[in-house]
Amino acid sequence: MAMNQPSTTVAYASVVLAAVLWGGSIVAQKMALGSFSAVEASVLRDIGGLAILVVTWWWKEGGRITISRADMGLLGFLGLGVLGNHLLILMGLNYVSGAVGGVIIGSSPVVTSLLSAILIRDVPLRAVWAGALLSFAGVGLVSVAGFQAAGERPLLGGTLVFLGVVSWALYSIGSRSIMERISALTVNWTTLAVATVLQIPLLWTDQKMMDAGLSSVTTSDWLALGYLVVFATAVAQQAWLFGVKGIGPSRASVFGNLTPVAAIGLSALLLSESVGLIEIGGICLILAGVWVVNRQTARLDT
Repeated sequence: MAMNQPSTTVAYASVVLAAVLWGGSIVAQKMALGSFSAVEASVLRDIGGLAILVVTWWWKEGGRITISRADMGLLGFLGLGVLGNHLLILMGLNYVSGAVGGVIIGSSPVVTSLLSAILIRDVPLRAVWAGALLSFAGVGLVSVAGFQAAGERPLLGGTLVFLGVVSWALYSIGSRSIMERISALTVNWTTLAVATVLQIPLLWTDQKMMDAGLSSVTTSDWLALGYLVVFATAVAQQAWLFGVKGIGPSRASVFGNLTPVAAIGLSALLLSESVGLIEIGGICLILAGVWVVNRQTARLDT
């Protein structure tokens, strides 16, 4: 029997909340890399988020879990998606600015819609292509402008961030089917546990804070890590899964375009990264794409 579906309004609100929180996480990840290596930041983020999610799961669901062997394999695959998303984006942000990283993540709707149409066909491609292309144009416009001050190795950094986007697209697609049998909270903590276990051995290959000592970590970097644990991992990931369960990965992914909007704004505010007319024009295209796809997919429900 399928789990109860969230209302469409609540599902849309959930994915919007997740997208905005992830926009903030781009800035937090960039800040955390001042004191932590990419692997250290990712491992600490996931351990903290996992602790919150397991306690919440135990409180809400009583610690009861029944998972078939087939679903265990799928959860393992989804864990790889979480690992790729968290670690690859952090690694990429070593080489590109927070604003550029945010707009590359804005390509998520195009990637997710394409893979979703091929793999599960949850929404016809004709319903999302126009808005997706419009949003992608905005992402491209801001990316081109941002690469003028992208960082040390923009091609490498941009590629790593984009591979993190592909990882999340696969995670979003695969999670919807399994949430017909397993709660979103269970999917969240089990996949995060897989990602955490797989990352721990990598600590020996990428150290920064472990070499310099805890005293080297600034207060702002601890706060940035705390944001990643609570809001970007525990809250945003749960909200995203809840929204995907209600409206599907293709529709939900379009609202991922709000992430670069938040990332650019917060990067300008907190990291003093420049935002000009080209960035504002790109943001307008991104938001227009969100509106178009929302309107087209809404017609399928009437």
